[in-house]
Amino acid sequence: MSKTSIDRLREYLAQLPPQSQALLMREYERSIARGEDIAVANFVLDQLRGVVRGSENAVRPRVEDPTRLVFKSLEPFLVEGVGPVRPGQIRRASLLPVWQWLERDAAAAVAEFEAAIGGSPEPGAAEIERAVRKLQQAAADLIINITTPGPNNRGSSRIGPPHAVEDLPGIGAVLKAREPLDAFAGKLPSVLRTFGDSQIASVSSALNLPSLVTPQVLPFALSLVMHRLAAPWQIIRLAVKIAASDDEIRVAATSYGVAVTMALADLSRVAANLRTDIKRGKFDTAPELLKTAHDGVRGLRTELDMRNDSVWGRQMAAIRVDISSTLQSEIESVPGRVRRLLRQRADKDISPTAHIDPVDVDETVALINFVAVCRTYASELAINEVTLRTYSDLQQYVEKSTEALVQSLRAGDARVRAYRQMQARAAIRFCQQLFGQEYAALMDRAAESAMAVVERKPKKAG
Repeated sequence: MSKTSIDRLREYLAQLPPQSQALLMREYERSIARGEDIAVANFVLDQLRGVVRGSENAVRPRVEDPTRLVFKSLEPFLVEGVGPVRPGQIRRASLLPVWQWLERDAAAAVAEFEAAIGGSPEPGAAEIERAVRKLQQAAADLIINITTPGPNNRGSSRIGPPHAVEDLPGIGAVLKAREPLDAFAGKLPSVLRTFGDSQIASVSSALNLPSLVTPQVLPFALSLVMHRLAAPWQIIRLAVKIAASDDEIRVAATSYGVAVTMALADLSRVAANLRTDIKRGKFDTAPELLKTAHDGVRGLRTELDMRNDSVWGRQMAAIRVDISSTLQSEIESVPGRVRRLLRQRADKDISPTAHIDPVDVDETVALINFVAVCRTYASELAINEVTLRTYSDLQQYVEKSTEALVQSLRAGDARVRAYRQMQARAAIRFCQQLFGQEYAALMDRAAESAMAVVERKPKKAG
């Protein structure tokens, strides 16, 4: 923004009544809390605060928005949307209504905090940190007080939407246990590529604190571990280690049984993302999601002895059915698309303007590759039979069709030869996916040879 534009903005802000300036400041702070237009909001707030202080020289790098300071400890656990969440997660959308509730029910504490971080002279980092911790503890105590079951306890109904009420106990637990959670996170490696015995023992030792193993806080501590795991499902190994058994009854009897619930929830989310991406035709993400789903299903079934009729067993079965039904319907549609593109029609049925859409070919190539990827993970995802049958049918049909299309280039009406060429090129691309580059190159040379023969034929005298 030019200097002239900045001056105009400051002049406009200076003309506003104090009440409007305060309202505008509050709205921009709430916009930042929601994660909306952060760069613009921060810039306008800097200028507005400078105007309120009455001097351009008073503009300084702005202290973070109050809500972001207080809720910064929640960042590792935040997820987008207002849908269901697993243990150890908090919806980002819940922060604003909780903050607004704190402004009402803990008005004195919030006012003291805002005065501390926005006072003059400018507070230092240590002063801001003390103010943040003081308000976090006050908020945690208030949350614990109103979420503790009691006959006359109806305070949570004033907070706002249902998702905010559901997230309130978790927010209170994390704020209350901020220091031990921060210390625990600092002891974890940045990446846990293979969660083996030595790493499990190290994590278990670091978790062995009364403040971290409460039912309220443990899921969040386990979430911190899952963020560092290359394969998040491996968090169940910690539960198996604590239970000293892979029997699900013994694992569920420990407080660490929640790790299995968390792993299953994450696996269910992967299945949902896979279903959504496939419906949208986003097959580029399918291989990674398929691998994640396959590894998670195999890992849980291998390392945990789950009964088919247990809660966890039924969850696992539902995940496999979800993935299987999603993949099966898509896999079964691929041969039809291939036949539609490669089907040889009589010359009289092909119009001079007939053509094959390159986008349609690209999508079909992606689908053939998708079937090949599914074949790799078919066993664990309960799609073995349909995948093997479909892949075999594709190979047989494409091989025969490609040879027939190449032969058709040697004869036939010149009027439809361009369409036959498009079909042959599509078939050769399919061959590359199904048989490899060498076979595709062989068929490509055969197609070129067939066209060369046609071009060398002398034209009949009229």
